[in-house]
Amino acid sequence: MRITHIDHYNIRTRPSDLAAVRDFYVDVLGLTEGARPRFPFPGYWLYGGSEAAILHLAATLPESAPPISPDKPTGQFDHIALKATGLESAKAKLAARGIAFDARLVPGWNMMQVFFTDPAGLKVELTFDMERERHAL
Repeated sequence: MRITHIDHYNIRTRPSDLAAVRDFYVDVLGLTEGARPRFPFPGYWLYGGSEAAILHLAATLPESAPPISPDKPTGQFDHIALKATGLESAKAKLAARGIAFDARLVPGWNMMQVFFTDPAGLKVELTFDMERERHAL
């Protein structure tokens, strides 16, 4: 067996939080809703310009579960990283929406990381190839 890449990640929410989490990923990151199997619970599959869904949202938590909170601990899970292009537009979009972020160069690599937290309290990293960013200008 050989693992080649991350296929997708899944976020579980209460049904009442589902739209807010979907809206964040659609409005802020530009993911789009796409085909999703007819699971017996509400949810969305969000795509990022390819034929594969990057993010699965599943409203499988009971309404009695604690509400989503950026301060909620996520156990051993630290963050999900998504390869991206358009560093300056990404930073501008986050700033315009009042989303705090931390941008930092990877020491010794030509890569920029931009970290922020989604409405479900998960840390998201956008990774930018700075050589590609320079050529895109």
